[in-house]
Amino acid sequence: MKAVRQIDFVNAAEAEAILADVAAKLRAGSIVPYLGPGVTELSKPDVPMTPEALAAFFASKVAMPRRAKGNPWASAQYIESNKHRSTVTALMAKAFAAPVAPTRLHHHLASLSLPIVVDAWYDGAMRAALRKHEGWGEVQGITRAGIGEDRWYRFYDAEGKEVDRAGASSWATVLYKPHGGALPAENFLVSDADYVEVLTEIDIQTPIPEIVKERRNGRSFLFIGCHFNDQLLRNYARQISKRSANGHYAIVEPDALSRNELRFMAEQRLTPLAIALPRAVEILISA
Repeated sequence: MKAVRQIDFVNAAEAEAILADVAAKLRAGSIVPYLGPGVTELSKPDVPMTPEALAAFFASKVAMPRRAKGNPWASAQYIESNKHRSTVTALMAKAFAAPVAPTRLHHHLASLSLPIVVDAWYDGAMRAALRKHEGWGEVQGITRAGIGEDRWYRFYDAEGKEVDRAGASSWATVLYKPHGGALPAENFLVSDADYVEVLTEIDIQTPIPEIVKERRNGRSFLFIGCHFNDQLLRNYARQISKRSANGHYAIVEPDALSRNELRFMAEQRLTPLAIALPRAVEILISA
């Protein structure tokens, strides 16, 4: 087995000092926040907030074969293959039907008029926070199953109306949801088939919107509330942050990291900041 490159975790005081510096760069717009479901989970919403929880939701609605249990992408594929794509969409809409309250961090990020915010889960918390502000819009990854179009994503304005890509260029803030979202139009990338389509092209960046490529240029990423113990999630993080500035950061819990996560962070040269997420939020808001 290939050895995992050594990851050096800085001491707590130094990690907090680094994050305070990152917070200043975030306010200046030179850091892209990449939000995982762990951020929204702080508000304890009544929706699935991990891939495992989403897989459990599917299993509570449809009897799953052993090979699909515990894996949301395989579970969605089983439902799509044995029932219909519309059943997958309906179940996802039901799973994320409960309103999700934005956390303090969502509201803080919304107030900064950042060039881009990446939100890597299906809930609507970041959209809800942005609704209190002007000059923003959203681009979402979409499934290509049955749409009969050569499209990878759609654009929505602040009211949830679909717009063309030309209109998006004037937005001060772009909310990018690569996996889609429950709001405003129930776009979901979730089945194995959805991701096979994307992953065959993502190395050459075709599925990533041009506006995202433009706005990541010269900027570093801060991964907050993310887990990289799933290969698909690692692939997305790797490709979305590709061709941006060198030097990215991740807020982590060292004792909870798998070998694959450690290897991913070493390969991507992420600076791991071992700070409990609630404390990290306080620093990002107040620094």
